[in-house]
Amino acid sequence: MKKQITYLITILTLGLSLIAAAQDAPKADHVSLYVKDMAKSVEFYEKVMLFKPLPDPFHNEQHLVWLRSGEHIQLHLIDGAKDVPERNINNHFAYSVADLQAFMKHLDEMHIKYGNYGGEKKPQTRPDGVKQIYLQDPDNYWIEVNDDKF
Repeated sequence: MKKQITYLITILTLGLSLIAAAQDAPKADHVSLYVKDMAKSVEFYEKVMLFKPLPDPFHNEQHLVWLRSGEHIQLHLIDGAKDVPERNINNHFAYSVADLQAFMKHLDEMHIKYGNYGGEKKPQTRPDGVKQIYLQDPDNYWIEVNDDKF
């Protein structure tokens, strides 16, 4: 009988472990940024970052712009920030591109300042071999752009 109880407990524990493992971890859905000048921010994200506009499903009075920033990720811009504070580069969000050199050429054509973590106008290489640069949007939010192939 003791052997059967131990066996049953083992099966129950294994079953609960499998159920817990089957639960999905949260996935990125969207990022919302509070911006001071909506027109400047929309222009930056559409022309510089090349994000595509999405319809606002709420159709309310809030000044909100939705943009496609990835296959299943959106960027929401919310109007109303009173100032544009300085921001630390360590607080950033990152996007990957297929060709970092081509994206840097696009930034040069748009006269957008970018650089590596130290501020030099060249990419840096992470220990995993991924090349990356940083730039700031009109509200000083830091953005990393890299060539990660995940």
